[in-house]
Amino acid sequence: MTRKFTAFAAAALLALAACDATQQQQDTAVGGAVGATLGALSANALGADAGWTAAAAIAAGTAGALYAQNRRTDQCAYYTGRGDEVVVRPC
Repeated sequence: MTRKFTAFAAAALLALAACDATQQQQDTAVGGAVGATLGALSANALGADAGWTAAAAIAAGTAGALYAQNRRTDQCAYYTGRGDEVVVRPC
C-alpha cells in the first residue's frame, strides 16, 4: 500500500512539473502531496489498516496544502472562540 502510494505521489509531482501552473498552485500541490505521503507512511508505520491509512493521508495532505498556502501568503485564520468567528492575521 505505501509503496503504491509513494509511487503515485512521485508521479503526481513529476506531472506537476510539466503543468503550466502558477508557483502558488505548485507549492500548494507539492505541500499536499508531501503531507499525504507523510501521513500514509506514518499511519503505516503505526500499523494502521488501509482505511485509517487513507484517512491519515487525506488529513495530512489537506494540512500540507493549507500550510503551503499560509506560508506563501503569511496569512493564517484564527478561531476566536465566539461562535463561527474567525480572524485572519499574519502567521
